[in-house]
Amino acid sequence: MTESAPRFGFVAGEASGDLLASLLLQGLHARWPRLKAEGIGGPKMLAQGFETWWPHSKLSIFGYVDALLNLRELLSIRKQLGTRLIANKPDVFIGVDAPDFNFGLETRLREAGIKTVHFVCPSIWAWRPERIEKIKAAADHVLCLFPFEPEILHQAGIGATYVGHPLADAIPMEPPRAAAREALKLAQEDTVIALLPGSRRSEIHYIAPALIGAAKLLARPGRRFVMPVVPGLRGLVEPLLRDVGGADIQLVDGQSHAVLAACDLTLVASGTATLEAALFKRPMVIAYRMNRLNWWRMKDRGLLPWVGLPNILAREFLVPELIQQACTSEALAREAEGLLADAPRRAALHARFVQLHELLRQDTARRASDAIATLIGA
Repeated sequence: MTESAPRFGFVAGEASGDLLASLLLQGLHARWPRLKAEGIGGPKMLAQGFETWWPHSKLSIFGYVDALLNLRELLSIRKQLGTRLIANKPDVFIGVDAPDFNFGLETRLREAGIKTVHFVCPSIWAWRPERIEKIKAAADHVLCLFPFEPEILHQAGIGATYVGHPLADAIPMEPPRAAAREALKLAQEDTVIALLPGSRRSEIHYIAPALIGAAKLLARPGRRFVMPVVPGLRGLVEPLLRDVGGADIQLVDGQSHAVLAACDLTLVASGTATLEAALFKRPMVIAYRMNRLNWWRMKDRGLLPWVGLPNILAREFLVPELIQQACTSEALAREAEGLLADAPRRAALHARFVQLHELLRQDTARRASDAIATLIGA
């Protein structure tokens, strides 16, 4: 390494990992303008000059069933990637989320003398606490998005730094509602409901029909529905929109942040998008359904009563959660109508989401690059 041009290995899975990694890369570029970064990533990372050896879509799977169906390819990619990184060692490897893929790779790289950073502490406080030993073997340092996580890791002897959430830096405190509506060709006076089914194929399969069914029940004059879809998955969604009754559903490629800025309320799949909705100060109903076997394997592992990130951070049910059998179109529509009809409740949610935004806004890119620089002695 030269001080001005360190090399970074990266693996970021799925759209959320691509977004987080791209925001981290912005901070790293501010510190080291001539850095080199390569590995597995997505289009947002490419826009930061990242060199992609495999696309992040290869890791866009969820649950035990999907993993088993794709296991041979995933293991092959991980082996090839590890061999390539060891042959031409980066100054540090950064695994962004995707713990089932990254922990094994990080452990191998660490044993080969490569410094490893894991960005996004796995939710050991909510699911699978046994992962703490895997983290200890895999990561020299963990960059934590939430303020309570470093203490948990420090108790296990794992280096960790609270860096806040990069989305809290990227999303404005006052979202540009009018401009977003103009860009999406939505009338300023309409009630706009965002439908966010998730970024995985399995989520489109299991969640999108329930959201679309809820839109049909919620349809009224002056109500518009907008569904952002990850590029490449539009073909899975379009057949679901052939019979939507009186619902006016607009499909857009990507632009989830514009959609959240424009909307009055969102029906949203559990995951990073729920935190994004909270940072955009939008009331929401959280939805999730999955393969029955995946649900059977996971349903008794929950250590917390909440699954949605806004509720976990608030440690209370700020917004409704409709999971698995409870995730029906009728229930989604009922909860949405309740929020739309209750202005004081929406105002209270807005105030709580402002507090959450302030808590997570920590100049994440700078904090993260500081921690990485300390780790590699740069």
